[in-house]
Amino acid sequence: MEILDSKLFHDFHGMLKGQEVTTSKKLYKDAKGFYQSVDASLDDNTIMYEVSCVNASKKEEGYLNWGISLLHPVYVNGECNMTRGHFHKDLNCEEYYWCASGTGLLMFMDENGKTWCEKMKEGSLHHINGHHAHRLINTGNEDLKVICVWNANAGHDYQRVEQMPFNVRVFKKGEEIYTQKR
Repeated sequence: MEILDSKLFHDFHGMLKGQEVTTSKKLYKDAKGFYQSVDASLDDNTIMYEVSCVNASKKEEGYLNWGISLLHPVYVNGECNMTRGHFHKDLNCEEYYWCASGTGLLMFMDENGKTWCEKMKEGSLHHINGHHAHRLINTGNEDLKVICVWNANAGHDYQRVEQMPFNVRVFKKGEEIYTQKR
């Protein structure tokens, strides 16, 4: 019997490694529309967050994707760094987020626009109902690293969130976190 090394490696202090890993970076110039206002003091090429994924071989039911989202501690005129946020195209597909390091919030929005958050800290595990839009928000002073697993056929429906945006914004002043309605 042959014993092989894994083709993939998840460095819990780093990112995913392997031939099948895809990575992307969201720069400030591509994320300006997420925030309440433009921050002229931020360089357009500031890396807001990075995503590394191992995508399943098929985008079908029964196949899983594995990923890491890494949000940097960047503030846009006091507004906390966040991901774009999305619904799943297939609302029957759920997801799990596990906070590997850092502190932040997982913001949810139901199909009627009701919004709430769960606190994220190292070790917290979060279940995401397929009918809820979700976004990550870094409220800390270090990177927020979140490990994600989701159905390969879930899809990302960004347009739906653009048509019905999250109605709460999260800010930080000093060490105080506060929210504002849109």
